[in-house]
Amino acid sequence: MSQNKNALIRYKTIDKCLQNKYRQWTLEDLIECCSEALFEYEGRENPISKRTIQMDIQLMRSEKLGYNAPIVVYDKKYYKYEDEDFSITDIPLTETDMNVLTETVSMLKQFKDFSLFNDVSDILQRLEDKIYSEKSHTKPVIYLDKNENLKGLHFLDEIYQAIIKKVTLVITYKSFKSREETKFHFHPFILKEFNNRWFLVGKTKSLQPIKNLALDRIIAIDYDFNLPYIEEDFDADSFYKNVIGVTVNTGLQPKRIELWVDAVNAPYVVTKPLHSSQRLIKENEDGSIIVHLFISPNYEMERILLGFGDGIEILRPENLRKRMKNILQKALSKYELDNNTAL
Repeated sequence: MSQNKNALIRYKTIDKCLQNKYRQWTLEDLIECCSEALFEYEGRENPISKRTIQMDIQLMRSEKLGYNAPIVVYDKKYYKYEDEDFSITDIPLTETDMNVLTETVSMLKQFKDFSLFNDVSDILQRLEDKIYSEKSHTKPVIYLDKNENLKGLHFLDEIYQAIIKKVTLVITYKSFKSREETKFHFHPFILKEFNNRWFLVGKTKSLQPIKNLALDRIIAIDYDFNLPYIEEDFDADSFYKNVIGVTVNTGLQPKRIELWVDAVNAPYVVTKPLHSSQRLIKENEDGSIIVHLFISPNYEMERILLGFGDGIEILRPENLRKRMKNILQKALSKYELDNNTAL
């Protein structure tokens, strides 16, 4: 048990003792009660020194913990609360506390699609009641990027439950490239979010490669309790280490990609790296920079780089440079068409 948790148990124990005004409490009594409380939580003897409890009392009296507990000594021996109704559990929330709680509640409520958070909905409601009873209603100032109209979000909790319970799914799916929907078994490993889109990552069969399914392309989900779930030690951090996004081309080794970034976009790329492997290689006099990435090129990487327009140039490798050049030339040709033809 951490020292912080030990200290919290001692504070609460001392508080509980001092609330009992029908008994006189010596320092030795408080030490004994704290020792018993820690033994109950830890299951082993945990000697507490006299100095430790004296320091606890001093901290509870101070503003450091926010308690300002009115602990006094009488008859040079006994401890009590000068205010008999005081308790550290009844301390009113400060304005800072309420602001932090307000934003925390607002952020947690944005995960309403998971039953995991339904379990704390009552707690969140009580927190809101407590907050709004002590301060006027204010709008949240922190918003997570989300799309309420995105298809497939209603599958989130169903899939989440299947993953933690290790249940094989039967998924009806229709990709953007397919004309017809297909139905297949799927062993779910993790849920992954990228660019405000959710993906289910897992396998169709044990010897098949890892596959990701976009939740917005899932038509229906069922279960097959008779088909054993594939037990696999899937390490998501390792699997996605060398890519941007969710597309991993199995067997494709990461390569060094060199980018030139203009002066306008350079601060954004430096402060928000395109990938964890990004390294600054050179700062030019005009404010532009050259950076290296060590990744496996994929669809998501291309989309991000193309989004910079003329602000980024791929210097190498040559095959990736040519591919991006062809994409940009095709895009440019769209704008060179006569307006009437485009319409």
